[in-house]
Amino acid sequence: MAEDDVLSQMLHAWRDDIESVPFPQFSELLIPRQQTRPRCTPGASAARVTNATRRTDA
Repeated sequence: MAEDDVLSQMLHAWRDDIESVPFPQFSELLIPRQQTRPRCTPGASAARVTNATRRTDA
């Protein structure tokens, strides 16, 4: 029974410690604009791998 008391005291001390730290508040949330990658268009010089043979068609 004494262990329960010690554990309860530790839990309450931990909760008091956690609750003593203020939760951060933001006046304005700024989300940076996402950067887009340039699309790669397959050209005549691009090699293509076929699924069946794993050979390149050039």
